[in-house]
Amino acid sequence: MMNDSEIVDTLNTLLETSRDGELGFENCARYVEATQLKTLFSQRATECHSAASALGQLITQYGGKPDEDGTLSGALHRGWVNVRGAVTGQDDVAMLEECERGEDVAKARYRKALEQPLPEPVRAIVQQQYDGVLRNHDQVRSLREQYRAAN
Repeated sequence: MMNDSEIVDTLNTLLETSRDGELGFENCARYVEATQLKTLFSQRATECHSAASALGQLITQYGGKPDEDGTLSGALHRGWVNVRGAVTGQDDVAMLEECERGEDVAKARYRKALEQPLPEPVRAIVQQQYDGVLRNHDQVRSLREQYRAAN
């Protein structure tokens, strides 16, 4: 079993990942043209915000302090989304590709957390959020393929 400090570290990594997702989806929503994608990305940003809130509560429960920001790699990814959106003329396929790339990172971080001996109540929440990440990833990938085929 993990000690509280290890649990907090793992949860803070996921918290940063959720914040990266929230900000990434918000950025993608800003650059897509299709209303369907704007709505989807805005909803996903809200879901990531909710996930971050739940993780913050767990971190506090285990005696930690929730990290305030996302990760450096998330900031770089958002910067790339901004540049790509400006350069490609807000291409929906490009934004879907960037969202999928971000979800790939989230999948890996959640998978790594689930490999840890987390206490059962924490594991249940992390698993639930991981399932959401997988659904997001699959939906974004499917939409990317659909939009790519339409172009």
